Amino acid sequence: MKFLPLWALLNLPVVLAFNPDYMLADTPPYLVYLKSDYLPCTGALIHPLWVVTAAHCNLPKLRLVFGVTIPSDFSESHLQVLDYEKLIYHPQFSVTSIDYDIMLIKLQREVELNDYVKLINLPSHPVPVNSMCNVSTWSYNICDISKEPDLLQTVEVSVISQSECRDAYKTYNIRDNMVCIGIVPGRRQPCREVSAALAVCNGILQGITSFADGCILRADVGIYAQLFNYVHWIENVIRNN
Repeated sequence: MKFLPLWALLNLPVVLAFNPDYMLADTPPYLVYLKSDYLPCTGALIHPLWVVTAAHCNLPKLRLVFGVTIPSDFSESHLQVLDYEKLIYHPQFSVTSIDYDIMLIKLQREVELNDYVKLINLPSHPVPVNSMCNVSTWSYNICDISKEPDLLQTVEVSVISQSECRDAYKTYNIRDNMVCIGIVPGRRQPCREVSAALAVCNGILQGITSFADGCILRADVGIYAQLFNYVHWIENVIRNN
C-alpha cells in the first residue's frame, strides 16, 4: 500500500486534487463504502454481520459496498453490495454534538469473507499518544464530475495529546471518549473527502472520525470517537441483536 509522504502533504495546493501517483492503493479489506443518495461514508467490518461507523452516517437509502477501491468505477470485480437490517446508534448521541458519534449497522445477511473482505479487530486498550495510525477514506478529484469519490487514500499520522487537541479545537469540548489524530494542528486546508474515516493503529481499529476542520488526508488533526471506550457497548449490541 502506498502512503502519501508528509512533505507532499504539507506542500499540496488547496485548490488542486492530490497527486495521482500516490492515490492508487489496495483497499484495506476491512474498509466498507457506505453508499447513499445523500453523502457517502466509510465503515469498518468488525463481524460478518456488523459494520461500525459514525452515528452521523445515518443516511437515506444506505447500501454497503465491500471490496471496492474506486466507487466511481462500476466495472470493478470482487464487489459485494448488501442492504442492512437495522441501524443502531449510541443512545447518547445527539445530532447537535460530536460526542458519542458511533453507530452499528447490522447486515441483512453475512458478507462473504475473502482476500478482499476481512474483519478488523477492536481495541483492548486505549491507543497511546504518539502511536502511528493509518487513516483511510476516499476523496474526490475536483476535476471529475462523478457523483461517487474516485480516489482511495491512506495517510500515516500520529495520535496527539488531549492538550494539543484542545489547543487545535478551542471551541470544542474534547472528552475522554475522543482521540485526536493528525500531524498539523490548526492548519485546516480544505478538501473533499468521504466522512467517518477510519484510524487503524498497529492493526487495531482505534478511531472513527467525528469531526475535522480541514483535511485529514493532508494530515490536519481530526477528532475521532475512541473505539476502546465503546467496545462493551458494541459487544452488548451484537449479543442482543
